[in-house]
Amino acid sequence: MDTTMHRRDALRRMAMGGLGAAAMPAWVSKLRGVAHAHAEARAQVSEGSELKVFTPHQNETVIALSELIIPQTDTAGAKAAQVNVFIDTVLEDADGAEREAFLGGLGWMDERSQELFGAKFIEAAPNQQTALLTIVSSESNHSLFDRVGVEFFQALKELTVTGYYTSEIGMREELDNDGSVYFDDDPGCRHPEHQGEATSQNGGGR
Repeated sequence: MDTTMHRRDALRRMAMGGLGAAAMPAWVSKLRGVAHAHAEARAQVSEGSELKVFTPHQNETVIALSELIIPQTDTAGAKAAQVNVFIDTVLEDADGAEREAFLGGLGWMDERSQELFGAKFIEAAPNQQTALLTIVSSESNHSLFDRVGVEFFQALKELTVTGYYTSEIGMREELDNDGSVYFDDDPGCRHPEHQGEATSQNGGGR
């Protein structure tokens, strides 16, 4: 099967599906709600928008992480859709507790990467970045040591997917939508390549 068609078919199923929020930590669920409130105005995010929350390093880290969730292939990835700017605007409007939880998780990723590989996340090798994401993306990972990272990745995935698939790029290039379709439910990230990794890790999807 043609790779492009396979991916587009998977994305169409995502758009209509929705990912249940029952198992989400409360702070992740609240951020998800703020993201959905921002989704209708997503097209207003413009290139070069001034960041309100992220430091330059945090911004670069979010760009790298979101691009690993929705990478550039034959169509644009999360970076091109400016998912980082979308997440920054969501955090700006979020309550302080949820904002700090997200930023704390972002910092945890650097700390864990430093412990494992001797480098912050964006300075780590691609295979090392993937290894760390495999750890935090496992829903069967109940380690208290990794809890911050696991919850952070849940939040990042929700915001990345919402920001991407409600952007002009996401709707036009991936879903062949002219912008008239609005997603009430976050479709979740179920790219085939991510499904394969997650299945081998814990028997389920990310």
